[in-house]
Amino acid sequence: MAMLSSQILHPFAPRFHAPLLRIPPSHTHNFTHSIPPFVRPNRCSAPISLVGIPKATAAPHLPPEPIPPPENFDSALNYATPMPPFPPSEEDSKSEKRRKTANLAAVFGLWYFQNVIFNIYNKKALNLFPYPWLLASFQLLVGSLWMAALWASKLQPFPRVNRKFFLALLSPALFHAVGHIAACISFSKVAVSFTHVIKSSEPVFSVVFSALHGQFYPIHVWLSVLPIVAGCSLAAVTELSFNAAGLYGALISNVGFVLRNIYSKQSLYEFKHIDGLNLYGWISIVSLIYLFPVAVLIEGRHWVQGYRTAIAGVASPASFYGWVLLSGVFYHLYNQSSYQALDEISPLTFSVGNTMKRVVVIIASVIAFRNPVRPLNALGSAMAIFGTFLYSQATAAGRSKTKVDKITKKDSCVMPTN
Repeated sequence: MAMLSSQILHPFAPRFHAPLLRIPPSHTHNFTHSIPPFVRPNRCSAPISLVGIPKATAAPHLPPEPIPPPENFDSALNYATPMPPFPPSEEDSKSEKRRKTANLAAVFGLWYFQNVIFNIYNKKALNLFPYPWLLASFQLLVGSLWMAALWASKLQPFPRVNRKFFLALLSPALFHAVGHIAACISFSKVAVSFTHVIKSSEPVFSVVFSALHGQFYPIHVWLSVLPIVAGCSLAAVTELSFNAAGLYGALISNVGFVLRNIYSKQSLYEFKHIDGLNLYGWISIVSLIYLFPVAVLIEGRHWVQGYRTAIAGVASPASFYGWVLLSGVFYHLYNQSSYQALDEISPLTFSVGNTMKRVVVIIASVIAFRNPVRPLNALGSAMAIFGTFLYSQATAAGRSKTKVDKITKKDSCVMPTN
């Protein structure tokens, strides 16, 4: 016994090591349990001290209880939120206002310039080649190829379309084709200025056809179209280049574009992910499919002889080719600019800008073609355009009273007028 105790107490005496027990993780922070315990083999499984005396097992340490949040915990979180940005200074506000004004002037300037170029070269081409069905089809073809190039080069994202979209597009594209060919027929028969004076009566047809489709306007909107009717009537009576086919063409064009807008609101309302430019691209493609076969049936047999006459009537064939090409390119460009303008500005500003566009086009065409204008004809044109302005103001006032003045193109599929 003395020898055994001497072996145990001697530092170099051999020891009998028992297997180490696994210590729970909760015990590792206790210094007394950092020493591996010994267990006597085949006799006792309780932990013992270095001298063989059994040692009581420590109670496990429970995890600390969570501290309940204070009563004003939600309000305390507000201190962690970032502070709102400082309001812009007066100089920054003026700079932003100047930037928006310059951007708006650039949009309207480009839109007006492209529209004037289209009307001038379209009329020049029709004077030499009086076949509006072919020229209208060519203009839609140029727009279709232009959009295909934008999609292929990824300059314009290709829209997500399906069979339901194309079915909904059939009616708006049909009426777009009707409005476009009717306007081209009018341009081929009468002066450009007279066509645009008659086309300024589009609000009259908008009010009438909207009522037929269940959308009624207040009385002040109906009263605003009376100057349009009076002005167009006076301009038609005093027009020197009056032609019944030209008058009817402009009126049918108004009907076509009004019905295009109405059916666009009804059938394309759920396709808000397609922006205005992509929508106009698909309308051009489907309208071309509608228009070209009819053009071949109506005037296809006259195209060869008409082409020879046009080439003989111009000093250089390149001039005629350039006029036709420019009419197609700028027809698409001014429509593209009008859609982009409608995306960036409010419908009221767009309506006022569209009214002023007709003034610019009428003045430019009179200067370019030196059309004689009688005083009563000028008065009627001014009355019609002023009535169009009153209509835009009246419809805007009606929307503000009914809390829908914030309607945008993507919400209601509003489309520009031609």
